[in-house]
Formats: sequence, structure tokens, C-alpha cells
Amino acid sequence: GCCLYALYRYKEAEEAAKKGTEGSLRTRLLFHIAHKANDEKKMVELHRQLQSSTEDQLCLAAIQYLRNHYQEATEIYKRLLMENRDHLALNVYVALCYYKLDYFDVALEILHSYTQVHSDSITGINLKACCHFQLYNGKAAEQELKALSNAAEAGTVLQDSDILRHNLVVFRNGDNALQVLPALVDVIPEARLNLVIYYLRTEEYQEAFQLLKDMEPNIPREYVLKGVVYAALGQKNESREYIRLAQQLFQLVGAAATECDTIP
Repeated sequence: GCCLYALYRYKEAEEAAKKGTEGSLRTRLLFHIAHKANDEKKMVELHRQLQSSTEDQLCLAAIQYLRNHYQEATEIYKRLLMENRDHLALNVYVALCYYKLDYFDVALEILHSYTQVHSDSITGINLKACCHFQLYNGKAAEQELKALSNAAEAGTVLQDSDILRHNLVVFRNGDNALQVLPALVDVIPEARLNLVIYYLRTEEYQEAFQLLKDMEPNIPREYVLKGVVYAALGQKNESREYIRLAQQLFQLVGAAATECDTIP
């Protein structure tokens, strides 16, 4: 079941898990499968079955993170870190949450204790590169990844990792976007959004629309991007309906408590 889940074959993973012995691992696996299936009823039921063990709490924190509840995830990770100081990887999870909350300098500071010990960690160095991209620029970010590539025994680490190939496209301002991003749209959530940005830059608005038309926005960036696509198509096709939909999306973001009185 776990292997099938890792291969994105969620239905088969669920069937395999249900054939397994009842226990905490089975519950955690089914909890994540329910999240992938957007089955809220099943998620509530499985949430109740989680215990206070480190594994179950890590599972819950991961779900909170995946649902964009970064503050809740941070609280769980911090509590676990207080109880398990030697579990250095928890610092990476906390740093990831702070990165998602736009505290890039804080994320870097927390990450340092892990990357000092594990200087060849793809996850750690990639997050460090992303922080540098947000704080400085793409070149600074790419330098971090080059150091990772040089340290690796095999020189293909940048090509072998989906997340690194995706991020290199972003760091290089869309270079190789069409060669890399389409295959990652259903693997890395940000790949869809970054491909939309590429299509907007090249004025291929219909292609951008096809990628977003069935997506329900959850975070401000998704609302804004969908609004921009509607606005661009509305202007191009002289469609008042698309302009109206764009206006609605922008107003939803502007009225959100987290976005009021901010300059993106």
C-alpha cells in the first residue's frame, strides 16, 4: 500500500491497505489516501483514530501542511522537537512551514542546524535555495543547487530529482518550462501554477485557461493567478463575463484578512 501510494496509484493503495492488518500504519496510510481523494468524511473518521505517538502526530502535521494549515503544522512540529531534540529533520519541517508563511529569513535560520550536519541533503539544500530565491534572486538560488550537484557522487542529481528540475525552471525565469513542467503538473502542485505563469508571459491565454479552469483556488496566489487568466482572456475576447469573474476573484483576495493592507 505504501509503495503504491508513492507511485501515485491511490485507488490501488487503498485496496491494498484495506487488506492489511488493522493498526496505526494502516490508519495513517488511509488518512493520506483520503486527503488525496478529497474525502472529508473519511478524513474526519480517520483523524479520530490517530494517537499521540510521534508517527501519528507527524502524519497529522503533514496533512495540516498539505491543507495549507501551516500554523497548525508548525505547532505540532515544534512540540515534537521539544520532546525529541535529536530528531534534527524536524527542523526542516518547521522551516518548510515558515517558508510557506513567507518568513524566509526565519526558515533559513531554523534550517541551518540541519544543513550543518547534512550538507548533502537534497530537501535541505533545495529549501535553502528557495529561500535565497525569495530573498535575493535566481542566480543566488542556483548557486546553492550547483554546490549540491558538485558534492554528489553522481553528477546527475539535478536531472534525477523532479523538484530540483522544477525549481531550476523557476530560478531561470521560465527557461525550459515546456520541456520540464507539463510532466510535473500532477506531481508537484506548483508546477501547474508556474506553467500558467509561463503561458501568461508568452500570451498563450487559452493554454493557461485550460490548466486552471477546473482548479478550485485555495490560497491567495491561486485566486490571483486565476483572476489574471480570466482578465487576460476577457480583454482578448472582449468577454464581459470573464472580466466579471476576474473581478470577483480579485475582490475575494482583497477582502481576505491575511491580504488586507498588504502590497504583494
